[in-house]
Amino acid sequence: MATAGPVPALAERAASCADRLREADEVLLASHIDADGLTSAAVASSALERAGIPFETVFSKQLDAEEVAAIAATDYDTVLFTDFGSGQLDIIGDHEADGDFTPVVADHHQPADATTEFHLNPLLFDIDGSSELSGAGASYVLARALEPEDGDNRDLAALAVVGAVGDMQTTDGELVGANTAIVEEGRAAGVLETGTDLTLYGKQTRPLPKLLEYASDVYIPGVSNDQNGAIRFLDGLGIDLKEGGDWRRWVDLTDDERQTVASGLVQRAVSKGVSADRIDGLVGTTYTLVDEPEGTELRDVSEFSTLLNATARYERADVGLAVCLGDRGDALERARTLLSEHRRNLSEGLQWVKSEGVTREENLQWFHAGGRIRETIVGIIAGMAVGADGVERGTPIVAFAEKNDEEVKVSARGTPSLTRRGLDLSAVMREASQAVGGDGGGHDVAAGATVPKGTEEEFVARADKLVGEQLG
Repeated sequence: MATAGPVPALAERAASCADRLREADEVLLASHIDADGLTSAAVASSALERAGIPFETVFSKQLDAEEVAAIAATDYDTVLFTDFGSGQLDIIGDHEADGDFTPVVADHHQPADATTEFHLNPLLFDIDGSSELSGAGASYVLARALEPEDGDNRDLAALAVVGAVGDMQTTDGELVGANTAIVEEGRAAGVLETGTDLTLYGKQTRPLPKLLEYASDVYIPGVSNDQNGAIRFLDGLGIDLKEGGDWRRWVDLTDDERQTVASGLVQRAVSKGVSADRIDGLVGTTYTLVDEPEGTELRDVSEFSTLLNATARYERADVGLAVCLGDRGDALERARTLLSEHRRNLSEGLQWVKSEGVTREENLQWFHAGGRIRETIVGIIAGMAVGADGVERGTPIVAFAEKNDEEVKVSARGTPSLTRRGLDLSAVMREASQAVGGDGGGHDVAAGATVPKGTEEEFVARADKLVGEQLG
C-alpha cells in the first residue's frame, strides 16, 4: 500500500508510475536541461539507482517531434520523462500507440490534449504547476513512491527545493503549496534548513559591496547598480569590508552586523520613497543545504540553481547532473567556469539592451537581439532589464534572438502582480507563435517560443493584442 507521501493528492498516481518503472528491464530517463530539469533528472536517477532499476539518461533542450522520434528509435521499452512530456503528450501518445515505448511522465507543465496512464502532473489534481510544484517536485513525489522497503529518499528533497527555486516558484519570497511539504521533509531528513534573511542573491559567495550593487530585485537608489554608492553605504554603517585583505561576504558577518546592514537598507529604501510592498521583498525565507560547505554556491539554494542554469545554457547538462549527484571535483570546477562565463555574457547582454533600448507597443515592450545575445540566455536578460532605465516594470517584455538560419527564439517575462491581473504568457506565447507557424508555451509569468525568421512583427502584433485582452 502506498504511503501518502509528501503530496497526498498525487500518492496513488505516483505509486502506479513507480510500479510501472519497477516492471521495466531498463529505463531511458529523458529530462529537460534547465535547473529544474537537471534536479528532476538527479532526483529520478538517484531513485532509480536505489531501487536497482538499470537506466540511461539523455537530455533535451526542447522536446519536439524529432526528439521524441529519436527516443522512440532506441531499444528502450520504458521511457521516464522528467520536467517535460506533458505538453508533448499528443506526440508521445502516437509513439505509445505504435508500441514504440511506454511513457512515464513526471512533469508540471500544461498537458497537451491527450492522455496516458502513467502521467504524474500536479495540474491533473488541481495543484498549480507554476507555483506549487516544480518538475523536480513531481520527480521527488515519484522518488518517494519508488523507495525500497528499507530505504528513504527524503534526502532528495534538497534537490527538489533547488529545482523549485530555480523554476522561480517562490511567491513573496518563499515556496508555497505542495512545495512546502517537500521543504518539511528535507528539514526532517536533516538536509535542509530554512530561515529568515535578506533575499539578496549571492550571500554565500559575493563580496559585500557586490552583493548590494547587484541587488536589483528591490531597487534602492544610491546602492543598487552603483558600485561606489554600495561601498559608501556600507562604510557609513561602520561595517569592516575587508578581513585579512579579502572582501568579506554576507556569510562572514556576525548576526549583529547583518542586522545593521538589513536595517540600514530598509531605512535607505524608506527615505528614497521605495514602496512598502517592495521593501517587504527585501526579507524572505532562505533555504540552506546544510551538508554543503559555508561560502560555496552549493550551500544557498538560489546560488545552486544559478550554477545549474549556467551548465544548461552552455550545453553541458552532463556537468550539472554530476554536480547534483555529488561530484565536488572536476564537475564543480567546470560548472564554476561556466558560471563566470555566463555572468560575463549576462552583463554584456544587459548593457546592450540598456544602450539599444526597447520598442513599446500598446500592451508590451520588446527588443530583438539578433545574433548579439545567445538564445539560451535572452530570457534571463529580458527579466534583468525590467526596471532599468527606459524599461518599464509594469509591462510584459518580449525578447527575440536568432536560433539558427531559419528560426528565432522568443522569450517573454512578466511579474507576479501582472499574473494576478490575468496575464498568462504561456497562452500568449503559444497562440501568437502558432499563428505565425511556430510553437511555444511555459508558465504564466515566464514563457518562450520558436518562430520562423521574418515573422517577428506579426508575432509582436498578435502577442500585444492577446496581452491587451488578458489585462482588460
